[in-house]
Amino acid sequence: MGLFDFFSKEKKETLDKGLEKSKESIFGKLSRAIVGKSVVDEEVLDELEEILISSDVGVETTVKIIRRIEARVARDKYAGTGELDKILREEIALLLTENKSIDVKDNFETENLPKPYVIMVVGVNGAGKTTTIGKLAHQFQRRGKKVVLGAGDTFRAAAVDQLKVWGARVGVPVIEHGMNTDPSAVAFDAIKKGLEMNADVVIIDTAGRLHTKINLMNELMKIKRVMQKMIPDAPHDVMLVLDGSTGQNAVIQAREFTKATEVTSLAITKLDGTAKGGVVIGISDEFKIPVKYIGVGEKMDDLQVFDRAEFVDSLFKK
Repeated sequence: MGLFDFFSKEKKETLDKGLEKSKESIFGKLSRAIVGKSVVDEEVLDELEEILISSDVGVETTVKIIRRIEARVARDKYAGTGELDKILREEIALLLTENKSIDVKDNFETENLPKPYVIMVVGVNGAGKTTTIGKLAHQFQRRGKKVVLGAGDTFRAAAVDQLKVWGARVGVPVIEHGMNTDPSAVAFDAIKKGLEMNADVVIIDTAGRLHTKINLMNELMKIKRVMQKMIPDAPHDVMLVLDGSTGQNAVIQAREFTKATEVTSLAITKLDGTAKGGVVIGISDEFKIPVKYIGVGEKMDDLQVFDRAEFVDSLFKK
């Protein structure tokens, strides 16, 4: 089993439930908008555009989707509104494919990964960064992988303590130097520990301060340089954690962090209980960065590998 091959079809019910409010926001409104209408005309497409924008898909991505649907309707000679949800589903799935939202389980097999595989996690405070790290550690560890965590968010005492709680809960070591210490030293020691115990994965938390972007950029660059003293190509993944429930604020955060550092993957959390699930589509389209994980609940296993086909299916299921 691959290192990232966490999930099976059994998780589909959790995904469906987690995206229920987003589905109602998009598919429910769409169903009501086309009641009594038989053809996909300009009025229907205007309604669809408004629905997608209000569901936090984003203006530019929405316009792109509408144009694709217009071309599809003209090309395939579809005219009935009964086909609209099928066309919408297929075009969004295709858009996600084009935007590198690859299925992690198909592209990150254990034998292709360096050991230890170093993940540096970035994101603003409150996005679910530390919880995401804990859930990842649990899922790796449960499948027999050796994991080390580094409490590199030394700006907040609560962040260090929270990661220590997760480490104790999951049963993995946490390297920490306390508050107001050098986060790069934490990263160095975490990787050193990972090498000593022949760990499969080392996950490093970092501070989430956007109001000091230059300082954040310098800090993350320093952490990378120190990591590379131990492992020249570390970190192997810079994962940005975004709070999906904040909608377009998550897009703004993504813009700021991609300016501050190279981001190679995304985890979008807190999609359960919100109608803003469409933000996954917009973020994927704007940044062309693979969405690896989505959070659809509070339980350990409710952080799921992002499967674009299942995501779109859950979002538009009748």
